[in-house]
Amino acid sequence: MNRTAKVALMVAADLVMLPLCFLIAMILRGGDLDLAKEFSPGSYLFIAALTILAFSMSDLYRAVIRFIDHRLLSMSGLSLAIAIFCAWLALFALSDVGFPRSALAIYWFIAFSYVVMSRIGLRNLLRAHRGRAGRAGHAVPVAIYGAGEAGARLAQALRDSDDYRALCFFDDKRTLHERTVAGLRVFPSARLAEMASDLGIRTTVIALPTAAPERLRDIMQRLGQAGVPAKILGRLVDLEGDKAAPASAIRELRFEDLLGRPPVPPRLDLFARCVRGQSVLVTGAGGSIGSELCRQIVTLTPSQLHLLDHSEFALYTIRQELATRFPDLPIRAHLGSVCNADLVDRILREGTVDTIYHAAAYKHVPLVEANIVEGLRNNVLGAQAIAAAAARHSVRTCVLISSDKAVRPTNIMGASKRIAELIFQAAAARGGAAGNAATTFCMVRFGNVLGSSGSVIPLFQRQIARGGPVTITHPEVSRYFMLIAEAAQLVIQAGAMAKGGDVFVLDMGEPVRIVDLARTMIAMHGLTERTPHNPRGDIDVEFVGLFPGEKLHEELLTDGVVFPSEHPRIMRMKESALRPSVLETCITCLMMACDTHERGPIESMVKAIVAEYAPQAPQAAPAAEEQAAASTGLSRKFVPFRI
Repeated sequence: MNRTAKVALMVAADLVMLPLCFLIAMILRGGDLDLAKEFSPGSYLFIAALTILAFSMSDLYRAVIRFIDHRLLSMSGLSLAIAIFCAWLALFALSDVGFPRSALAIYWFIAFSYVVMSRIGLRNLLRAHRGRAGRAGHAVPVAIYGAGEAGARLAQALRDSDDYRALCFFDDKRTLHERTVAGLRVFPSARLAEMASDLGIRTTVIALPTAAPERLRDIMQRLGQAGVPAKILGRLVDLEGDKAAPASAIRELRFEDLLGRPPVPPRLDLFARCVRGQSVLVTGAGGSIGSELCRQIVTLTPSQLHLLDHSEFALYTIRQELATRFPDLPIRAHLGSVCNADLVDRILREGTVDTIYHAAAYKHVPLVEANIVEGLRNNVLGAQAIAAAAARHSVRTCVLISSDKAVRPTNIMGASKRIAELIFQAAAARGGAAGNAATTFCMVRFGNVLGSSGSVIPLFQRQIARGGPVTITHPEVSRYFMLIAEAAQLVIQAGAMAKGGDVFVLDMGEPVRIVDLARTMIAMHGLTERTPHNPRGDIDVEFVGLFPGEKLHEELLTDGVVFPSEHPRIMRMKESALRPSVLETCITCLMMACDTHERGPIESMVKAIVAEYAPQAPQAAPAAEEQAAASTGLSRKFVPFRI
């Protein structure tokens, strides 16, 4: 039936039932049929019409019956009370003593009871019908973790869903155990595995909108041990309104849900200072950080955006994405290496660039360690070409994207990033000494970003998808992580605060043990780790030994002096630097050593530039006893995804 036919049917039903309601009120008032017979049928129809008018004013007939709620019924009762009160005033003004005005009060109770019972009964009938249709349509059986207000609203909304069928609640509050909430039983979380097996639960939806990340991680551990995949209730607003779509409110857990600190929104005054209305160049624009920088920059209305990358496919992909989203923004894509000084010079000369974000670099530690010549040439000469061209063309701000691996490096990649920092420091010092520092040089140092192309998360996802094993270098290896969008926003803001030669360090919270990250990902997929104590688990975790040059724990700060900045999540450092003339001579000697392709002379020159560089010999995988201890949690308590 179309909407008009449904409304007509409801009005017709009320025209039949409401006169009967008034007849019952008259019988109750008079004690028999005598009083009711004194009034013509027209009087009954008039009262029914007045009631229908009151219901129309309260939007009762425009409501979708399946989603009708107590608030709408209350408004209908109030509208009816107002209409009856107006009728009582009219009778009082007309001095109609023959009409029993007290019958109107009785009629309000009877008519309102009829409306409530008819609408709620019809709603339950329709919901039961859709529930049977959902079960026939293979709706996913789910449990809801959290029997509070959010969980109750979700359970009510899922009654009308064709995608999910709620079976029960789990909650940690003892007062709720074995109670019924929104028609579903509440069980303690200790019975997760038991009830999942008995009821056939395929997914658990976490309905705890205000839960701290620590509690979410604890719940993830319990669900992982029970072998139940988890999702999360995203937004309560998706459960409101007549056309609520509970399926849209349920989403996959994301790693940002488990961060130990909430992402900090950008300060708009800093965010746009070096971008709005300016010509911006991003090197390495097709990479993880570079592409995210571009996505953030285009939202700040630059005058034009230049993209530089040596990967044709990566450059094409990011350009197409940006051009589709912002067709009116001038975007120029330059294909080539950042080491090509002539190319960089031409881009800056023709594009009159105001701001540079230098993200182009080789960052994968094992690959650079196996190809040290190309790694050094790309990272060092690229930084040198960018810094020299920026100073030559008086670019206002030039920001180097550095790495936590530049702090006391144990590998060539980290050492090359520290040399790049020294190059930018020297460029700032050279401009300051000349008294015409038109370009502000700075560096931004941070750790791994979640979901980047080189991070462990895509690797773990592929390994879990094919059934394992999940490979980790060492049980105790840890890294700093942050969201890729958050990192890009902080990079842009750090550049806006630069005064020249600054090293900015992003506050990334506490480091994360990679084994905890892997176990959390296994739990997020509803799987369990196979260990000596759980031989029937789904996924093995294997420790393969540290890669050449890999550290157990990364660092963000050196022994330099640390200052606060305008942003609470960004620290400013002043570090020791080499004199520009000395650094230039050392880099020339380093490139000459690279021409020999002999590791010994190359490492000697790297150490001459970066005194803290300490090459680390590769470590073997832990012995079987250590792996077993790590798998059973004997070496350290398992804390899933500690951040």
